[in-house]
Amino acid sequence: MDGVRWAFRCGSWVPTRSEWTLAARCVQQEEKERIAQFVFAKDAKSAMAGRLLIRKLVCEKMGFAWDGFRLERTARGKPFLPRTSSTPGVTHWNFNVSHQGDYAVLAAEPGGQVGVDVMKTSRPGSSSVQEFFRIMNRQFTYLEWMNIRKAGSDWDQLDMFYRHWALKESFIKAIGTGLGFDLQRVEFHISPNQMREGQVYPQTQMYLDNEVEHWTFEVSLAKLHAVYVSFILEAGGRSCTESPKQPHRSNNL
Repeated sequence: MDGVRWAFRCGSWVPTRSEWTLAARCVQQEEKERIAQFVFAKDAKSAMAGRLLIRKLVCEKMGFAWDGFRLERTARGKPFLPRTSSTPGVTHWNFNVSHQGDYAVLAAEPGGQVGVDVMKTSRPGSSSVQEFFRIMNRQFTYLEWMNIRKAGSDWDQLDMFYRHWALKESFIKAIGTGLGFDLQRVEFHISPNQMREGQVYPQTQMYLDNEVEHWTFEVSLAKLHAVYVSFILEAGGRSCTESPKQPHRSNNL
């Protein structure tokens, strides 16, 4: 059974008042209240789109009525459908959503773990690219920084930086460990470096504590945006929450 990859360009979505009211009726009350707390309309639209994508998935792939289930959140805020809600004989899907820039995206798999992150390449707000890199120094391994630095211009380096960052985000979201995970434990070997819009590239490899891991990482590009999906279809292998055998050390830029 194939996985699901959906993207919605919420940056181009200009809902009327009645359309927004209808969308709000389609999500749970606590989610509607959460969305209403966003200061900027674009953030509220992105969050709403993410919730609607999840509900669309549960209805279409698991056979629920639109209002026939309740989504919950883990202690770290990741939305999920409790397995007690599953219909007998129907495959339970794991899913993850992300929204940033102009897009809200969803990735889902029928079993296993899955995480997704969408990232728009943009210049840091108040600092130079190199100062931004200095601040973020501890988030990447020495090899990752080498690959970022040799990308070319500041803009190309920034693009490569965001590729590495989003890959790590998608993995962390898949395993559900949150911000306490040491990002230097994972190292990405990105391939290919040059990518075309509209194609999916699954060649990137990840090393955990210096050992290659058999996760699949998909990368696809849209204008100024990149979508990264990490997933593993079968449970097994080392736990990503156990202590590293050989802790990585921070390397100065």
